[in-house]
Amino acid sequence: MKLTKNRSGCPLSTSLDIIGDKWSLIVVRDLFLGRDTFSKIMTENPENIASNILSDRLKKMKDKGILDYRICPVDKKVKSYYLTDLGIDLYPTMYELMHWTLKHFEFELHPLTKSWLTENKDNTDTEIIANAMQSYKSHRKEVHGF
Repeated sequence: MKLTKNRSGCPLSTSLDIIGDKWSLIVVRDLFLGRDTFSKIMTENPENIASNILSDRLKKMKDKGILDYRICPVDKKVKSYYLTDLGIDLYPTMYELMHWTLKHFEFELHPLTKSWLTENKDNTDTEIIANAMQSYKSHRKEVHGF
């Protein structure tokens, strides 16, 4: 995807321009967790994202090709969001950020984080990342057909 505007020629700066706000990676995380509708993200997101912010991030990430949506066949008013391959490719970066935080900071872990850590305690970083990405692709194929 060709970018026409960015602050500099620095890849890190450009990445932050695209996904470096407070919410974009949280939305990507939520999609990895199966929260695939606006309402699921709003009600199941522990960070309490505001609806106008969520709408804005979904639109911006769709415009950048990170996610897309399908209209639900049962209820035409509901959009079912999914990560594109570009969005799925963010998982290793998200994993490294999570790993860095867990390594350097102590804080109360969310129950899903505790469960995820327990499930993955015997896996290597490479296995965790590959499994998560493949699992999401399988889920996307099952739900969206590709």
